[in-house]
Amino acid sequence: MRMHMNIMGLALALVTNPALAAVTDAVATRPMGDQVQIDWKAPGAVDVYLAYKPDAGISDAALVSGKDKDGKALVKVDPAKRPYFLLRDAADGSVTEVAERSVPLAQGSNFRDIGGYATADGRHVRWGLIYRSGASAMLTPDDLAKVNALGLRNMVDLRSDEERVLAPSKIDGVAYSAVGYSMTALMAGMNSGTPQNGVAIYHGFPKMLAPQLRIVFDLLKRGQGPIEYNCSAGQDRTGFTTALILSALGVPHETIIQDYHLSVTYRRPQYEMPRIDLARYPDNAAAQMFGRFQDNPAMRVAQPLKEADGTPYLKGAFDEIDAKWGSVDAYLEQELGVTAADREELRRRYLR
Repeated sequence: MRMHMNIMGLALALVTNPALAAVTDAVATRPMGDQVQIDWKAPGAVDVYLAYKPDAGISDAALVSGKDKDGKALVKVDPAKRPYFLLRDAADGSVTEVAERSVPLAQGSNFRDIGGYATADGRHVRWGLIYRSGASAMLTPDDLAKVNALGLRNMVDLRSDEERVLAPSKIDGVAYSAVGYSMTALMAGMNSGTPQNGVAIYHGFPKMLAPQLRIVFDLLKRGQGPIEYNCSAGQDRTGFTTALILSALGVPHETIIQDYHLSVTYRRPQYEMPRIDLARYPDNAAAQMFGRFQDNPAMRVAQPLKEADGTPYLKGAFDEIDAKWGSVDAYLEQELGVTAADREELRRRYLR
């Protein structure tokens, strides 16, 4: 297993007043199921507040560590809720918000918040509104309680018909959208899982996933969040979708690539699809493919999402967009109907 429940990953800080902020490099990690470790850098004392809703203000939060000077605090949290932390510099009053990047699920894979990332103009993506994930077919009752606590209003399933039948989501009570297509549309480029095949698959994403992306952006434009979107591993189709959302919000390309590669850390392949009995599906090509993946030791751990020379597979999708549309903005507008005015509204709604 690449990641255990008690080592839940890195989070990026969101500064409510970047011009005044003295706190830097704030991260949240989970060493234990009911404790979160907050680390930061600051020249002086910091007050640490805990809240259970995104975009909480100091008045909505509880002080858990006052005038802390050692740059760290271990905070006990409600394990069934998603915690958010406000770090207020005691000298200038500036506030930095930080949360865990990953939602700590016992049998989930790659379920994470895309909040906290800085844009080119110094704003930050709001926490708790946009989640990306792998499949949710094996979540435990406790996992489902944690997901329910996120207050999701919409899910968009990027998976094929075959995947959704083989591993239906356990998340109920959330408006659900999917676009039917066969896994054979992807399997043509998925033979051995080599980097070359990976790049070929990504070149097809801008056209193949356009119907699903129109749904995602329509929900975002209408403020129908919190939203979750997913594929099986939460890395390829989900990674492309995330790259477009962050691009539309003005997040730099380097940050988008860093987020993309986090799937190698946060994936847990054993919890993405129930065990497949190949004998039950002799004529189902998708089931045969996923079953062979399950029998392949190399595929039981997340593989790097890059070519041998370090080029990320995601570049294939961006190259395709540049070649056929000229730019990401042009693709968003011409293929997905996301205009310049829409992008400004998205930034007003999802940045702070």
